[in-house]
Amino acid sequence: MTTISPTTTSRDWDEVIARAQQLDPAAFDEIVDEYAGRLCGFFRRLLGHRAEAEDLTQEVFVRVVRNIGSYAESGRFEAWLFRIAANLARDRIRSGKRSLTIVDTSDDEDSGLDDLDAPDRRGTSPPDRALEQQDESTRLQEVIDRLPAGEREVILLRHYGELSFADIAEYMGTPIGTALARSHRGLAKLRAWME
Repeated sequence: MTTISPTTTSRDWDEVIARAQQLDPAAFDEIVDEYAGRLCGFFRRLLGHRAEAEDLTQEVFVRVVRNIGSYAESGRFEAWLFRIAANLARDRIRSGKRSLTIVDTSDDEDSGLDDLDAPDRRGTSPPDRALEQQDESTRLQEVIDRLPAGEREVILLRHYGELSFADIAEYMGTPIGTALARSHRGLAKLRAWME
C-alpha cells in the first residue's frame, strides 16, 4: 500500500516512479517530500538519535537514486523503500556506530515552549508539560528498545514508517499473520511496561 496524498492517485504515483526511473529531478523531489519525514521518524525511533536519523534518511535517498532503475515491483514502492531503510539501520547497528542517546522526538521548531506563561487545563505550565513529554518519550524509547527485534521492527515499521501489515509481511518475508501477531505481542508488552 502506498501512502498517497489526497490529490494524488495510484496512477499518478506510478507515473512519478516512472519519471524517477528516467532520472527526472522533479520526481525525486516528490519522493523526498512524500517520505522524508516518515523515514526520519522511523530511524529516530529505531536508533534513538536525530543526527543518525537524518544521515540515514539522506543515505536512503542516495540509494534510491542509484537503484531506481532496478525497481520493478509496481505498486510496492513503499515496501521497497522501507526495505532499503531497514537494511541501512541494521548495518548501522551491526557496525557498532549506533548512538545510545535517547532523543527528544519533538521538532526543533516546535519545542512546546511557545507560550511560557499559559498553564494548561491541568494547571501545568508549558515548560513543565514539555519536560513531562520528554520524560514520556524517553521512557517509551527505553521500553521499545526492550522488545525482541522482530516485534520492535514491526511496531516501528507500522507506527513510525506507516507501512501496512501486508507491506511489513512482504518486507520481513513472513506471512501477514506473523506480522500481526508480532505487533499484537509487542504492543501488549509496551502497554504493560508503560503502566
